[in-house]
Amino acid sequence: MRRHVLYPMMAAIIVLILCATIIIGERSGFFLNPAKDTESEPSDDKLIVVGISQLGSESVWRTANTESIQNALSRENGYFAIFSNARQKQDNQIKAIRSFISQRVDYIVFSPCTEDGFENVLAEARDAGIPVILMDRTVNVEDDSLYVAHVGSDMKQEGIKAGIWLEQELWKRGRNEEDINIVILKGTEGSSAEIGRSEGFHEISKNHPNWKILAEVDADFTNTKAKEEMGKLLREFSDIDEVISQNDDMTFVAVAAMRSRCITTGIDGQVIVVSFDACHEALTMVYNGTINVDIECNPMQGEYVSQIIKKLENGESVEKENSVDEVVFTKENVLESLDSRAY
Repeated sequence: MRRHVLYPMMAAIIVLILCATIIIGERSGFFLNPAKDTESEPSDDKLIVVGISQLGSESVWRTANTESIQNALSRENGYFAIFSNARQKQDNQIKAIRSFISQRVDYIVFSPCTEDGFENVLAEARDAGIPVILMDRTVNVEDDSLYVAHVGSDMKQEGIKAGIWLEQELWKRGRNEEDINIVILKGTEGSSAEIGRSEGFHEISKNHPNWKILAEVDADFTNTKAKEEMGKLLREFSDIDEVISQNDDMTFVAVAAMRSRCITTGIDGQVIVVSFDACHEALTMVYNGTINVDIECNPMQGEYVSQIIKKLENGESVEKENSVDEVVFTKENVLESLDSRAY
Protein backbone atom coordinates (compact mmCIF):
# COMPACT_ATOMS: atom_id res chain seq x y z
CA MET A 1 0.00 0.00 0.00
CA ARG A 2 2.83 2.38 0.83
CA ARG A 3 4.42 1.82 -2.58
CA HIS A 4 1.21 2.92 -4.37
CA VAL A 5 1.18 6.15 -2.39
CA LEU A 6 4.96 6.74 -2.80
CA TYR A 7 5.11 6.44 -6.61
CA PRO A 8 2.58 9.25 -7.38
CA MET A 9 4.32 11.49 -4.87
CA MET A 10 7.71 10.89 -6.50
CA ALA A 11 6.27 11.56 -9.96
CA ALA A 12 4.77 14.84 -8.79
CA ILE A 13 8.08 15.93 -7.28
CA ILE A 14 9.93 15.12 -10.52
CA VAL A 15 7.42 17.14 -12.57
CA LEU A 16 7.80 20.11 -10.21
CA ILE A 17 11.62 19.95 -10.47
CA LEU A 18 11.49 19.83 -14.30
CA CYS A 19 9.10 22.76 -14.47
CA ALA A 20 11.27 24.84 -12.14
CA THR A 21 14.39 23.99 -14.15
CA ILE A 22 12.75 25.09 -17.41
CA ILE A 23 11.51 28.36 -15.93
CA ILE A 24 14.89 29.20 -14.42
CA GLY A 25 16.69 28.22 -17.61
CA GLU A 26 14.48 30.44 -19.76
CA ARG A 27 14.89 33.41 -17.44
CA SER A 28 18.67 33.04 -17.28
CA GLY A 29 19.05 32.57 -21.02
CA PHE A 30 20.48 29.06 -20.59
CA PHE A 31 18.02 27.63 -23.11
CA LEU A 32 18.49 29.44 -26.41
CA ASN A 33 15.81 29.96 -28.99
CA PRO A 34 17.02 28.07 -32.09
CA ALA A 35 14.86 30.10 -34.45
CA LYS A 36 16.20 33.36 -33.06
CA ASP A 37 19.82 32.19 -33.42
CA THR A 38 19.28 31.18 -37.04
CA GLU A 39 17.87 34.60 -37.83
CA SER A 40 20.65 36.57 -36.08
CA GLU A 41 23.64 34.65 -37.47
CA PRO A 42 24.38 33.39 -40.98
CA SER A 43 24.47 29.64 -41.53
CA ASP A 44 27.87 27.95 -41.72
CA ASP A 45 27.67 27.31 -45.45
CA LYS A 46 27.34 31.08 -46.06
CA LEU A 47 30.30 32.12 -43.94
CA ILE A 48 33.55 33.32 -45.54
CA VAL A 49 36.37 31.27 -43.98
CA VAL A 50 39.51 33.29 -43.23
CA GLY A 51 42.77 32.03 -41.77
CA ILE A 52 44.50 34.76 -39.74
CA SER A 53 48.15 34.45 -38.73
CA GLN A 54 49.08 37.20 -36.29
CA LEU A 55 52.82 37.58 -35.67
CA GLY A 56 52.47 37.77 -31.88
CA SER A 57 51.28 39.77 -28.89
CA GLU A 58 54.40 41.78 -28.18
CA SER A 59 52.77 45.15 -27.50
CA VAL A 60 49.57 47.02 -26.71
CA TRP A 61 49.55 48.05 -30.38
CA ARG A 62 49.53 44.41 -31.48
CA THR A 63 46.71 43.61 -29.06
CA ALA A 64 44.61 46.42 -30.57
CA ASN A 65 45.46 45.21 -34.08
CA THR A 66 44.34 41.68 -33.18
CA GLU A 67 41.07 42.91 -31.69
CA SER A 68 40.44 45.01 -34.80
CA ILE A 69 40.78 42.10 -37.22
CA GLN A 70 38.83 39.69 -35.01
CA ASN A 71 35.97 42.17 -34.60
CA ALA A 72 35.82 42.94 -38.32
CA LEU A 73 35.95 39.29 -39.39
CA SER A 74 33.37 38.10 -36.89
CA ARG A 75 30.61 35.55 -37.39
CA GLU A 76 28.05 38.33 -37.12
CA ASN A 77 29.69 40.00 -40.11
CA GLY A 78 29.57 36.83 -42.16
CA TYR A 79 32.99 35.33 -41.45
CA PHE A 80 34.40 32.22 -39.84
CA ALA A 81 37.89 33.19 -38.61
CA ILE A 82 40.62 30.69 -37.74
CA PHE A 83 43.16 32.57 -35.63
CA SER A 84 46.81 31.65 -34.99
CA ASN A 85 49.37 33.50 -32.85
CA ALA A 86 52.92 32.98 -34.21
CA ARG A 87 54.57 34.27 -31.01
CA GLN A 88 57.20 36.21 -32.97
CA LYS A 89 58.45 33.11 -34.82
CA GLN A 90 58.44 32.91 -38.60
CA ASP A 91 58.37 29.10 -38.56
CA ASN A 92 55.10 29.21 -36.63
CA GLN A 93 53.60 31.52 -39.26
CA ILE A 94 54.65 29.31 -42.13
CA LYS A 95 53.15 26.26 -40.37
CA ALA A 96 49.92 28.17 -39.75
CA ILE A 97 49.62 29.28 -43.39
CA ARG A 98 50.20 25.71 -44.60
CA SER A 99 47.52 24.56 -42.16
CA PHE A 100 45.11 27.13 -43.60
CA ILE A 101 45.90 25.90 -47.11
CA SER A 102 45.20 22.29 -46.11
CA GLN A 103 41.89 23.39 -44.57
CA ARG A 104 41.04 25.12 -47.87
CA VAL A 105 40.10 28.45 -46.33
CA ASP A 106 38.69 31.15 -48.59
CA TYR A 107 41.27 33.81 -47.66
CA ILE A 108 44.50 34.10 -45.69
CA VAL A 109 45.35 37.26 -43.74
CA PHE A 110 48.71 37.58 -42.01
CA SER A 111 51.13 40.08 -40.53
CA PRO A 112 54.64 38.88 -41.45
CA CYS A 113 57.26 38.55 -38.72
CA THR A 114 59.97 39.54 -41.19
CA GLU A 115 60.00 40.60 -44.82
CA ASP A 116 62.02 37.67 -46.18
CA GLY A 117 61.36 33.93 -46.20
CA PHE A 118 57.69 33.68 -47.21
CA GLU A 119 58.03 33.23 -50.98
CA ASN A 120 57.54 29.44 -51.05
CA VAL A 121 54.53 29.27 -48.76
CA LEU A 122 52.84 32.18 -50.55
CA ALA A 123 53.36 30.34 -53.84
CA GLU A 124 51.65 27.34 -52.27
CA ALA A 125 48.67 29.50 -51.32
CA ARG A 126 48.46 30.97 -54.82
CA ASP A 127 48.63 27.50 -56.39
CA ALA A 128 45.75 26.46 -54.11
CA GLY A 129 43.73 29.46 -55.35
CA ILE A 130 43.62 31.17 -51.96
CA PRO A 131 44.04 34.98 -52.02
CA VAL A 132 46.48 36.34 -49.42
CA ILE A 133 46.09 39.76 -47.79
CA LEU A 134 49.03 41.24 -45.89
CA MET A 135 48.13 43.19 -42.76
CA ASP A 136 50.38 45.77 -41.09
CA ARG A 137 53.73 44.54 -42.40
CA THR A 138 54.91 43.60 -45.88
CA VAL A 139 57.00 40.87 -47.52
CA ASN A 140 60.00 41.03 -49.81
CA VAL A 141 59.16 38.93 -52.89
CA GLU A 142 60.16 39.17 -56.54
CA ASP A 143 56.63 38.33 -57.68
CA ASP A 144 54.06 40.55 -56.00
CA SER A 145 51.21 38.46 -57.44
CA LEU A 146 51.86 36.16 -54.47
CA TYR A 147 49.52 38.42 -52.48
CA VAL A 148 46.49 40.39 -53.60
CA ALA A 149 46.73 43.41 -51.29
CA HIS A 150 48.50 45.00 -48.35
CA VAL A 151 46.71 46.96 -45.62
CA GLY A 152 48.83 48.98 -43.26
CA SER A 153 51.06 51.94 -42.60
CA ASP A 154 53.72 53.49 -44.79
CA MET A 155 56.55 52.68 -42.41
CA LYS A 156 59.18 54.64 -44.31
CA GLN A 157 56.94 57.69 -44.27
CA GLU A 158 56.62 57.31 -40.50
CA GLY A 159 60.42 57.49 -40.21
CA ILE A 160 60.50 60.53 -42.47
CA LYS A 161 57.87 62.22 -40.30
CA ALA A 162 60.07 61.65 -37.24
CA GLY A 163 63.07 63.19 -39.00
CA ILE A 164 61.12 66.21 -40.22
CA TRP A 165 59.70 66.79 -36.73
CA LEU A 166 63.22 66.73 -35.26
CA GLU A 167 64.45 69.23 -37.87
CA GLN A 168 61.69 71.64 -36.95
CA GLU A 169 62.06 71.12 -33.21
CA LEU A 170 65.81 71.76 -33.19
CA TRP A 171 65.27 74.87 -35.28
CA LYS A 172 62.71 76.18 -32.78
CA ARG A 173 65.14 75.57 -29.93
CA GLY A 174 67.98 77.26 -31.78
CA ARG A 175 69.96 74.00 -31.71
CA ASN A 176 69.99 73.28 -35.43
CA GLU A 177 73.77 73.85 -35.65
CA GLU A 178 74.65 71.92 -32.48
CA ASP A 179 75.89 68.35 -32.41
CA ILE A 180 72.92 66.16 -31.41
CA ASN A 181 73.78 62.74 -29.97
CA ILE A 182 71.11 60.17 -30.86
CA VAL A 183 70.48 56.55 -29.83
CA ILE A 184 67.87 54.41 -31.59
CA LEU A 185 65.92 51.49 -30.13
CA LYS A 186 64.98 49.52 -33.22
CA GLY A 187 62.21 47.00 -33.63
CA THR A 188 62.58 43.38 -34.73
CA GLU A 189 65.45 43.22 -37.20
CA GLY A 190 64.25 42.55 -40.74
CA SER A 191 60.63 43.48 -40.06
CA SER A 192 59.05 46.00 -42.42
CA ALA A 193 58.34 48.34 -39.48
CA GLU A 194 62.01 48.37 -38.46
CA ILE A 195 63.27 48.66 -42.03
CA GLY A 196 60.84 51.41 -43.04
CA ARG A 197 61.20 53.57 -39.94
CA SER A 198 64.97 53.27 -40.03
CA GLU A 199 65.23 54.09 -43.74
CA GLY A 200 62.86 57.04 -43.43
CA PHE A 201 64.69 58.61 -40.50
CA HIS A 202 68.10 58.09 -42.11
CA GLU A 203 66.86 59.74 -45.28
CA ILE A 204 66.39 62.94 -43.27
CA SER A 205 69.36 62.54 -40.93
CA LYS A 206 71.87 62.27 -43.79
CA ASN A 207 71.14 65.94 -44.51
CA HIS A 208 72.32 66.85 -41.00
CA PRO A 209 75.97 65.92 -40.36
CA ASN A 210 75.61 67.35 -36.86
CA TRP A 211 73.19 64.55 -35.96
CA LYS A 212 75.49 61.97 -34.40
CA ILE A 213 73.89 58.51 -34.17
CA LEU A 214 75.81 56.94 -31.31
CA ALA A 215 74.14 53.53 -31.57
CA GLU A 216 71.25 51.62 -33.13
CA VAL A 217 70.25 48.48 -31.24
CA ASP A 218 67.73 45.73 -31.89
CA ALA A 219 65.22 45.83 -29.02
CA ASP A 220 62.71 43.55 -30.78
CA PHE A 221 59.67 45.81 -30.12
CA THR A 222 59.42 44.35 -26.59
CA ASN A 223 59.79 46.11 -23.26
CA THR A 224 61.96 43.29 -21.86
CA LYS A 225 64.60 43.59 -24.57
CA ALA A 226 64.35 47.39 -24.59
CA LYS A 227 65.01 47.55 -20.85
CA GLU A 228 68.16 45.49 -21.34
CA GLU A 229 69.40 47.50 -24.32
CA MET A 230 68.57 50.91 -22.85
CA GLY A 231 70.48 50.01 -19.71
CA LYS A 232 73.55 49.21 -21.82
CA LEU A 233 73.24 52.48 -23.75
CA LEU A 234 73.02 54.55 -20.59
CA ARG A 235 76.09 52.85 -19.16
CA GLU A 236 78.01 53.42 -22.38
CA PHE A 237 76.96 57.00 -23.21
CA SER A 238 76.62 59.88 -20.78
CA ASP A 239 75.75 62.55 -23.33
CA ILE A 240 72.58 61.36 -25.06
CA ASP A 241 70.47 64.22 -26.47
CA GLU A 242 67.75 62.17 -28.09
CA VAL A 243 66.20 58.71 -27.91
CA ILE A 244 64.26 57.39 -30.89
CA SER A 245 62.20 54.37 -29.93
CA GLN A 246 60.42 52.51 -32.71
CA ASN A 247 57.38 51.61 -30.59
CA ASP A 248 55.65 52.80 -27.43
CA ASP A 249 56.34 49.70 -25.33
CA MET A 250 60.08 50.23 -25.76
CA THR A 251 59.64 53.93 -25.05
CA PHE A 252 58.00 53.27 -21.67
CA VAL A 253 60.98 51.32 -20.34
CA ALA A 254 63.48 53.72 -21.95
CA VAL A 255 61.90 56.66 -20.12
CA ALA A 256 61.77 54.67 -16.87
CA ALA A 257 65.44 53.72 -17.24
CA MET A 258 66.44 57.35 -17.70
CA ARG A 259 64.32 58.48 -14.75
CA SER A 260 66.02 55.88 -12.54
CA ARG A 261 69.29 57.69 -13.33
CA CYS A 262 67.74 61.13 -12.67
CA ILE A 263 67.72 62.00 -16.37
CA THR A 264 64.68 64.05 -17.32
CA THR A 265 62.89 63.63 -20.65
CA GLY A 266 60.43 65.44 -22.86
CA ILE A 267 59.54 69.06 -23.41
CA ASP A 268 61.45 70.50 -20.44
CA GLY A 269 63.83 67.55 -20.07
CA GLN A 270 67.42 66.79 -20.86
CA VAL A 271 66.61 64.16 -23.49
CA ILE A 272 64.25 64.48 -26.45
CA VAL A 273 62.07 61.37 -26.87
CA VAL A 274 60.54 60.33 -30.19
CA SER A 275 58.16 57.36 -30.16
CA PHE A 276 56.00 55.44 -32.62
CA ASP A 277 52.51 53.81 -32.46
CA ALA A 278 50.53 56.36 -30.39
CA CYS A 279 48.69 54.17 -27.91
CA HIS A 280 46.66 55.85 -25.17
CA GLU A 281 49.28 55.58 -22.41
CA ALA A 282 51.95 57.07 -24.66
CA LEU A 283 49.67 59.91 -25.78
CA THR A 284 49.04 60.69 -22.12
CA MET A 285 52.81 61.01 -21.71
CA VAL A 286 52.91 63.30 -24.75
CA TYR A 287 50.24 65.48 -23.12
CA ASN A 288 52.20 65.50 -19.84
CA GLY A 289 55.34 66.49 -21.72
CA THR A 290 57.34 63.32 -20.92
CA ILE A 291 57.42 62.21 -24.57
CA ASN A 292 58.00 64.94 -27.15
CA VAL A 293 56.30 63.39 -30.16
CA ASP A 294 54.56 60.14 -31.09
CA ILE A 295 54.23 59.11 -34.74
CA GLU A 296 50.96 57.25 -35.11
CA CYS A 297 50.87 53.74 -36.53
CA ASN A 298 47.17 52.97 -36.78
CA PRO A 299 46.33 49.39 -35.67
CA MET A 300 42.64 49.60 -36.59
CA GLN A 301 43.05 47.75 -39.86
CA GLY A 302 40.37 45.07 -39.63
CA GLU A 303 37.66 47.01 -41.43
CA TYR A 304 40.03 47.79 -44.29
CA VAL A 305 40.71 44.04 -44.67
CA SER A 306 37.00 43.26 -44.58
CA GLN A 307 36.28 45.81 -47.32
CA ILE A 308 38.93 44.21 -49.54
CA ILE A 309 37.46 40.74 -49.02
CA LYS A 310 33.97 41.98 -49.84
CA LYS A 311 35.22 43.54 -53.07
CA LEU A 312 36.95 40.31 -54.04
CA GLU A 313 33.78 38.37 -53.25
CA ASN A 314 31.90 40.65 -55.64
CA GLY A 315 34.50 40.16 -58.36
CA GLU A 316 35.79 43.74 -58.06
CA SER A 317 39.42 44.79 -58.41
CA VAL A 318 41.28 46.04 -55.33
CA GLU A 319 44.22 48.38 -54.77
CA LYS A 320 47.54 46.67 -54.10
CA GLU A 321 48.51 49.15 -51.38
CA ASN A 322 45.95 50.40 -48.85
CA SER A 323 47.30 52.90 -46.33
CA VAL A 324 45.51 53.74 -43.10
CA ASP A 325 45.10 57.31 -41.85
CA GLU A 326 47.72 58.47 -39.32
CA VAL A 327 48.70 61.57 -37.32
CA VAL A 328 51.87 63.03 -35.76
CA PHE A 329 51.01 63.76 -32.11
CA THR A 330 52.57 66.53 -30.04
CA LYS A 331 51.37 68.36 -26.94
CA GLU A 332 49.67 70.91 -29.18
CA ASN A 333 47.23 68.45 -30.84
CA VAL A 334 47.09 65.37 -28.63
CA LEU A 335 44.30 66.31 -26.21
CA GLU A 336 41.51 65.99 -28.76
CA SER A 337 42.44 62.34 -29.38
CA LEU A 338 42.97 61.17 -25.80
CA ASP A 339 39.33 60.53 -24.87
CA SER A 340 38.54 58.67 -28.08
CA ARG A 341 41.66 56.48 -28.10
CA ALA A 342 40.54 52.88 -27.55
CA TYR A 343 44.02 51.30 -27.36
